[in-house]
Amino acid sequence: MDECTTRPASTADAGEILTLQRAAYATEAQLYGDPFLPALTQTLEALEQELSEGGGLVATLGDRIVASVRWRVEEDTAHIGRLVVAPDRQGAGLGTMLLRLAERSSGAGRAELFTGHRSEANLRLYAREGYAEIRRERLSEDVELVYLAKSLG
Repeated sequence: MDECTTRPASTADAGEILTLQRAAYATEAQLYGDPFLPALTQTLEALEQELSEGGGLVATLGDRIVASVRWRVEEDTAHIGRLVVAPDRQGAGLGTMLLRLAERSSGAGRAELFTGHRSEANLRLYAREGYAEIRRERLSEDVELVYLAKSLG
């Protein structure tokens, strides 16, 4: 298997990250029966703004971005989001690797993230990495967000 490398994400990566994000979230859209999840409707401009205002990392295989994660830090809490892995690379540990790198790179003392209540693989990953549920928020009749947190100190 080829070796992946990681590097900081830049606004120049936004188009490729958006394509990757949409491919990765297609299964989530099917799981929830909702093709309008925010990750699928995010605009290129909004993604560029996120990248310019917060932290982000990409994992590359050759010239191809195969995984990505973003975060922003508020009051010593890293809000980690949009951890995505290309469908053909899922299950190879890229998500775990980027999550750990995001936690360290954020410089925060605490991390918080969320996923949907039906996203069992995500929930297993986060539990395995030491995250605990702190609250739930109902978005619609079919979608409930599960918020999880972890001390990084």
